[in-house]
Amino acid sequence: MAADWRLIGLLSLYVLAVGAEVYTALAEMEELLETESVLITNLEGYIREQENKLNFLKNKMDDYQREHADASSDITAYVSNPINAYLLTKRLTTDWKQVENLMEHDVGTEFVQNITQYRNILKFPSDEDLNGAAVALLRLQDTYQLDTSSVARGKLNGIQYSTEMSSDDCFELGRQSYVNHDYHHTVLWMNEAMARMLEEPSNQTKSFTKADILEYLAFSTYKEGNIEVALTMTNELLKLLPHHERANGNKRFYEKEIANQQQLRKMKGDDGSDEMPKSDLPVAKSDPSVFDMTERKAYEMLCRGELKPSPADLRPLRCRYVTNNVPFLRLGPLKLEEAHQEPYIVIYHDAMYDSEIELIKRMARPRFRRATVQNSVTGALETANYRISKSAWLKTEEDHVIGTVVQRTADMTGLDMDSAEELQVVNYGIGGHYEPHFDFARKEEKRAFEGLNLGNRIATVLFYMSDVEQGGATVFTSLHTALFPKKGTAAFWMNLHRDGEGDVRTRHAACPVLTGTKWVSNKWIHERGQEFRRPCSMDEDHGDFAI
Repeated sequence: MAADWRLIGLLSLYVLAVGAEVYTALAEMEELLETESVLITNLEGYIREQENKLNFLKNKMDDYQREHADASSDITAYVSNPINAYLLTKRLTTDWKQVENLMEHDVGTEFVQNITQYRNILKFPSDEDLNGAAVALLRLQDTYQLDTSSVARGKLNGIQYSTEMSSDDCFELGRQSYVNHDYHHTVLWMNEAMARMLEEPSNQTKSFTKADILEYLAFSTYKEGNIEVALTMTNELLKLLPHHERANGNKRFYEKEIANQQQLRKMKGDDGSDEMPKSDLPVAKSDPSVFDMTERKAYEMLCRGELKPSPADLRPLRCRYVTNNVPFLRLGPLKLEEAHQEPYIVIYHDAMYDSEIELIKRMARPRFRRATVQNSVTGALETANYRISKSAWLKTEEDHVIGTVVQRTADMTGLDMDSAEELQVVNYGIGGHYEPHFDFARKEEKRAFEGLNLGNRIATVLFYMSDVEQGGATVFTSLHTALFPKKGTAAFWMNLHRDGEGDVRTRHAACPVLTGTKWVSNKWIHERGQEFRRPCSMDEDHGDFAI
């Protein structure tokens, strides 16, 4: 049985060996279930062959034991029988050679070879994907304030979504945190692994020991600043493994550090009872591009639905039908919902239809690439851990449906689409998110959009192409406004003031997707060609496009 478990471990290593960044789009994660199905079928075949081999050997052993027991009752009488003598000789020659050959033969070789072939034709996650999935889960835990034990039980915000995690699952999540130098989550998940290990049957096979957990816990607790607890855990580890070289070295280091701290307190006449002073005052924000702790708190509260506009902000908001001076819209006006007044942010309902959504998703899937951001210094596009999604770009002329959506965008905005970027389709991955950012380029970003020669991004239209079960809101951190995805709706706002300056109030973020899948598409519209559609002025803009 131990050999079987070693093989399963080997298969696990294979699974992690090929592919990259499938965790950044749930559309690609779906393909991993197909991979798993093939592997399960292959493993079933391997086990069946092994069981046939073992059953054959077991039957042979039963026959031999029964015959040997008969012979042992009267050895002289048994061997004096010429038939018995012949059968004994046969068993110890040709029969045992057959048994020996079968014992030596690895009947599962072809199934292991299948794995190598599958790696070339199926989608496999990589070590990066494992780490990315772990980081995403921890991001969700922090953003939505999820209890560690609840997550381990498969519950997200009190709803049971999956089976429970094993101690081995928790241990690996803690290990991935440790690899990322995230000692806070290492402590949380190693403690959970310990608790679950003590609850599980003692004969259950595990990839770690209690000593392994204690080693991770001790060092991570030290890195979190609690040397005394780290020393206690190290001493507990040394009771299990007295000759553990690294633990003995750490023990000496912790003891020395504690002694130094005590000596320092004595010299200062400090009894250690005073804590470091703390402050709840917000950090002053000088640069709107900096994602400081004050904004992070607002961002996470908005994602959880805990921070909302005041009644005074909500009172003037209206829902209405608009034609935007488009003649044919008099027959079927647009459905507009005001989301915010200053700056003016609106939501159009029924802005994209199910048939259009399915076609756009189908066209985008084969082109998906990891979503990028533009380096403000070099202008180069690069991936970033604060934007987890995959995207594809669709040209207007590729299909009449895209052309229809683009024309509808022009009707909704009153702006010229000739200076708009291609339709960007985005699918968010595990815990997919995009931290607070501006859609427009700021003055210091000299090389932004330099290849387009269309000026700055004057406006954004964001189409929601799926409902999201939990999470995934678009939040405006300084406005205390959150737009929750609803399939077929589109959000629209101006990024620039009428004088061409960027409106920093439009800084927004995509909250992590807690459960469900999030599909969106963006239409970014630039300044060039809008001179007569939206004339330059020193006056504030207030939705004069929506009439």
